[in-house]
Amino acid sequence: MDNYALFTKSISLKELEIENAAVQYQLSPNELHDITIKSGQGLENNTGALAINTGEFTGRSPQDRFIVKDSITEDKVWWGNINIPFEPSAFDALYKKVTAYLSGKEIYVRDSYVCADTNYRLNVRAVTERAWANLFCHNMFLRPANDELENFTPEWTVICAPGFHADPAVDGTRQGNFAILNFTKKIALIGGTGYTGEMKKGIFSALNFILPVFKNTLPMHCSANVGEDGDTAIFFGLSGTGKTTLSADPDRKLIGDDEHGWTNENTVFNFEGGCYAKVINLTEENEPDIFRAIKKGAILENVVFKSGTNEVDFEDISITQNTRVSYPIEHIENIQPGSIGKNPKNIFFLTADSFGILPPISKLTAGQAAYHFISGYTAKVAGTEAGVTEPQPNFSACFGAPFMPLHPTKYAEMLSQKMKDANVKVWLINTGWTGGPYGTGSRMKLKYTRAMITAALKGELDSVEFMNHDVFGIAVPQSCPNVPNEILNPRNTWENTDLYDTKAVELAHKFEANFAKFAAFANAEILAGAPIA
Repeated sequence: MDNYALFTKSISLKELEIENAAVQYQLSPNELHDITIKSGQGLENNTGALAINTGEFTGRSPQDRFIVKDSITEDKVWWGNINIPFEPSAFDALYKKVTAYLSGKEIYVRDSYVCADTNYRLNVRAVTERAWANLFCHNMFLRPANDELENFTPEWTVICAPGFHADPAVDGTRQGNFAILNFTKKIALIGGTGYTGEMKKGIFSALNFILPVFKNTLPMHCSANVGEDGDTAIFFGLSGTGKTTLSADPDRKLIGDDEHGWTNENTVFNFEGGCYAKVINLTEENEPDIFRAIKKGAILENVVFKSGTNEVDFEDISITQNTRVSYPIEHIENIQPGSIGKNPKNIFFLTADSFGILPPISKLTAGQAAYHFISGYTAKVAGTEAGVTEPQPNFSACFGAPFMPLHPTKYAEMLSQKMKDANVKVWLINTGWTGGPYGTGSRMKLKYTRAMITAALKGELDSVEFMNHDVFGIAVPQSCPNVPNEILNPRNTWENTDLYDTKAVELAHKFEANFAKFAAFANAEILAGAPIA
């Protein structure tokens, strides 16, 4: 853990306009861990991991995420309620306030990089007000060797000052917290929030602009693993669909669990050096890799200890449902060396369809893949409001809309082209409900979902019979090893098949209504991938 604990280097932050700061540079994980505990900002749990509270914000604040509208971004960013424009002059004024706030303080600086493929490497300097935020950057970004630090030149800078709050009336923000990307100055400026995910997703958002615009590389909000034969599999999916669980396969090596790039050389590389996993209801039985990764060097966020102990109660959501842990990827045993995979062969779109309509596995054409990629569909179960029992659809373009600066069709067209060039198969996997919607049917068994994905990866579905779904037009296999045939066609699992037909058309209309805002930008192939209802 402390392989560079003896490394010493003094740096100045005058170029960033931070004056007279007591800079703690490149401290080891142990040092940052100890500083956090001694300052009363964290506790150690029974496994040695650090437990901290991020304060008022326990998740990202999408309405307070801005991009500076300048000559680089003005004609390229898809402006709207996801990519909110910010004036360059307002950024400059706010930046001066933040740097003045940090001047004279003890602050923590870390040099690291993102993008495991050296051809795409981006050096990042993180300047943080909190020691534990610096430890988060150590975990989540890639870690340079000592000799690489000697002449390290940052290309992007992350400045995180949770103790600074903006004045919306003066500073142009919506409220006191903000996360702003400036592509001209190459700065991610974060204030008023201690939620560490803002730093990670800030750099992810920057790469989602840089890679397609300047590097002709597709950025992806996905997990990825590689098999013994060197074939790479990619897993897209929103929260709760099983992305982390299904990509953690004992027979395949993990490349990464969240953010990747797909290059012109047909390789897939991890952006990060660690994992940032949800831990709500975590058990060793269901998520052994994550559970065992919670040890010295890991950071638990917003968890609650069992009464009178330092043992985490993973079922306690009194602070937030978004309890998290960050840890270096080396805390996982079965990982791909170098975090790069070649030869992508299969892509899985994961959805937890609470309506019980979509098949548990289906094969997509290039047009259907682009359509479903842009849609980014899953469905949430009924909420806590009394009397609400109907599932709610949740569409997030490219399975990561909050982090995509370009129009979603740009990413979808890149995906379609790469599918064709690499002859990649795309599968839609429903990890949600069968036999009816939430409240009537039951959740698809994990062992069946794993069996279907394994069959697809091994090519065991290449020779089976397929039939197109009557409403969605997607190809449904009529048999699959180790899976009962009767569950493959969702209509057959409903007692009332007429009701299934009605609800299938209703869901198709929800897809169409969501896609309406993208239709004018989509090509004919993508439009042909829509449901046929």
